[in-house]
Amino acid sequence: MNYKTSSACRFGATRLDSGAVEFRLWAPAQETVSVAIESGGVLPMQRSPDGWFVATAPVPAGTRYHFRLADGLMVPDPASLAQASDVHGASIVMADDFAWRHPDWKGRPWTEAIIYEVHPGVAGGFRAIRDDLPRLKTLGVTAIELMPVNDFPGQRNWGYDGVLPYAPDSAYGTPEDLKELIDAAHGLGLMMFLDVVYNHFGPDGNYLFTYAPQFFRDDVKTPWGPAIDFRRREVRDYFICNVMMWLVDYRFDGLRFDAVHAIQEQDWIEEMAATVRRGTQPGRHVHLILEHHNQASHLRNGIDAQWNDDGHNVLHALLTNEDGGYYADYADDPAAKLARVLAEGWVYQGERSAYLNQQRGQPCGDLPPTAHVLFLQNHDQIGNRAFGERLTTLVSPRALEAAITLQMLCPQIPLLFMGEEIASTTPFLFFTDHHNELADAVREGRRQEFAGFAAFADPAKRAQIPDPNAEPTFVASIPRPGPGAAERFALYQRLITLRMQEIVPRLPGTTSTGATVIGPRAVRAGWRMGDGARLTIVTNLGTDSVPFDAPQGRLLFSSADPGKAGPVTTAYLEIVA
Repeated sequence: MNYKTSSACRFGATRLDSGAVEFRLWAPAQETVSVAIESGGVLPMQRSPDGWFVATAPVPAGTRYHFRLADGLMVPDPASLAQASDVHGASIVMADDFAWRHPDWKGRPWTEAIIYEVHPGVAGGFRAIRDDLPRLKTLGVTAIELMPVNDFPGQRNWGYDGVLPYAPDSAYGTPEDLKELIDAAHGLGLMMFLDVVYNHFGPDGNYLFTYAPQFFRDDVKTPWGPAIDFRRREVRDYFICNVMMWLVDYRFDGLRFDAVHAIQEQDWIEEMAATVRRGTQPGRHVHLILEHHNQASHLRNGIDAQWNDDGHNVLHALLTNEDGGYYADYADDPAAKLARVLAEGWVYQGERSAYLNQQRGQPCGDLPPTAHVLFLQNHDQIGNRAFGERLTTLVSPRALEAAITLQMLCPQIPLLFMGEEIASTTPFLFFTDHHNELADAVREGRRQEFAGFAAFADPAKRAQIPDPNAEPTFVASIPRPGPGAAERFALYQRLITLRMQEIVPRLPGTTSTGATVIGPRAVRAGWRMGDGARLTIVTNLGTDSVPFDAPQGRLLFSSADPGKAGPVTTAYLEIVA
């Protein structure tokens, strides 16, 4: 099955049944466009009244081409499946003959998801991640989530500056390398997820403005520039087809959608989800996860889960006492906010966020706990810090292990960020590979982001923030084992084993029985599991002792001695006849 069998997926270079390749480009601002074949020859393209250009030629796989605009400007295919060099270079006609070794893989239920987020570049590329899969399986995670792989300028990037959504960046490997990684993961029983970015394009290499300015709105701005115009059918289809390519052609088991609150036409999300449910193979488990400002309606209409930023933020505030930036929204009465996260999912369900200066969220108490992905760290929450510090350098091991225990044993879906399992103390910094004026703008813009923080009021202090474009910034972000790495790995193994044995089989039908504050930084939360069992988790992230009556049932795990002062999480399971 190929995603381009859909009549709506008309973008790029498609191999026809005849063996010829059809080239298609939506360029409504152009009167003439041609296909320039790198090996020789220029193919005039036929224009339709709605701005589509089409040409057909009997060219082999591996053919390199550009689209040549009326003024002679050579641009890559915006639906390029691979680039010969970088975002400004030639696009490549790809073969569609990958031999999957595990074509019958159907995925795993969402309730079994234990997600491990990884940056493909920092991890060494697609082949290196494939080689690391046995270790990750031993750890116990069940899903690997790749940060964005779409083609970006240069050799280093977080992935959120991509400009060619259909083309895996060659710095990580070839499309075949990516498919081999996914196939190998499936052979080990591991799901593969991909982070995708549909709310903006990066600042270097985006040629859409030159031939399709209608792709963007001139009346709405985002933090990254003009908003993408999801009112247009061509734009909606461009991104839906990209979704289907990753799920059908690459056989990813799910996608995480970056910052979809920045998409003005929210109905696109549910249209996309409906297309996925109709268009993927019957019987497959395909999971769709959002990053959003707490939009519960999508989670009732085809979307599996949302990243729980509220959960992270309140746990971070409890662990570190930080109250700058968005943590200010969670600094007041954080134990009560944690109780709401555990009982209902989000802190903000329509209340005003002082940080955003607007209302945030919708009521979500009817959603299952598994509608929320809970993390202690991720690329944003570490990398958006000036010096990229991990929690291993900010809090005590005992406090961190109490939080890990809560995260891994509560009914929300857990996500680890690469390096957490080895207690890494190396930072995860913001890095790019821009040059000249753009490099200067990115470096200074990055430092200026922190000007409002008291710790960086002094320009000399801001000047110490690492240059995103410097290669050492990227190298410093490679995780390395920290003190107690083996013990931390073993802790995750034990908790994941407990989760898979005791929590996961009972997750379908789980509902909260409430959560209460029992100390300044302590919460007791309970759930009725799908089989009727009762799960109780008592967490104290403070330094004082907080006495509590032990719940009924079997003690599953305690991160430390609950009779002593200091952070501890204790979980109990009561089987109800």
